Amino acid sequence: MDLDQLDLNPRIIAAVKKAKLKSVKEVLHFSGPDLQRLTSLSGPDVQHLLRAAAMHLQGSSVLTALHLHQQKEKFPAQHQRLSLGCPVLDRLLRGGLPLDGITELAGRSSAGKTQLALQLCLAVQFPRQHGGLEAGAVYVCTEDVFPSKRLQQLMSQQQHLRREVPEEVVRKIRFGNQIFIEHAADVDTLLECVSKKLPVLLSRGMARLVVIDSVAAPFRCEFDGPASAPRARCLQALGAALRQLSCTFQSPVLCINQVTEAVEERGEAPGPPGLWDERTSPALGITWSNQLLMRLMADRHHPTEAVLTPPSHPARTLRVIFAPHLPPSSCSYTVNAEGVRGTPETEC
Repeated sequence: MDLDQLDLNPRIIAAVKKAKLKSVKEVLHFSGPDLQRLTSLSGPDVQHLLRAAAMHLQGSSVLTALHLHQQKEKFPAQHQRLSLGCPVLDRLLRGGLPLDGITELAGRSSAGKTQLALQLCLAVQFPRQHGGLEAGAVYVCTEDVFPSKRLQQLMSQQQHLRREVPEEVVRKIRFGNQIFIEHAADVDTLLECVSKKLPVLLSRGMARLVVIDSVAAPFRCEFDGPASAPRARCLQALGAALRQLSCTFQSPVLCINQVTEAVEERGEAPGPPGLWDERTSPALGITWSNQLLMRLMADRHHPTEAVLTPPSHPARTLRVIFAPHLPPSSCSYTVNAEGVRGTPETEC
């Protein structure tokens, strides 16, 4: 199918041909960020190109959800996920993190949230056939120093964690060179980082994952009260900027969140219903909840509730609280020297 048949600005067609793409099918073999790098077109132009190519391939002016599902091999970017580096956890999330949208991981201290975030920073660097995106990650710290010692340990254990990946593939990845670290101790610095620094890394293809650890810390320090209007405006601005980045560059955004006693926020502004412990609720209230695509809750078992696992590796539970493509569900996992592993036969 010739590119000249597409209803597009001649400037876009010329850029595509200059990149030596000769057909509509060739265009659809690439994700948005890859096309942007190949053609030097802007993000909106690339999205317009992909929509026009998809509609032309269908032979119709309308591309339905059913068509997209039935022909998913022709539209790999829309169906791709970022693996969590563990088949059990990937099954829970039907492949991993969606490429378009904000995923929140909330939970108490010591639940393993940062451990899973670090594991994702390594998983994103793997080839696509092994669940990665062949790019780096940006890790934004807002309250603690970056856990570099633990990252080094995880890097040294990747061959043991990812046994399904050929050893030579793991050895070729230079994990430490592709994790970019930023520190943002206040809300203004965080917003500036998201609006100015992250787009540079994402647009150059240097990173395809954004982690903020944690999103609640700057807001809790600067704003008093859950119903603060300035806080709500800042949360909406942050959410809008992160969603735009994720959509434009097809890059998952993972925001780690703290929890608070449920009675503190549910009295006036109840959050979305879910399966989490009724005694706790993710911080930042409903204003922040409305920015999310998916909310996950990590919890560490109390001693009286713990399943039969080695004392040095206490079991934890990862729950899907809400997501448009997933039912409420959960599975257990452990954190050890190799990383985060889901426990088989605990999915429910």
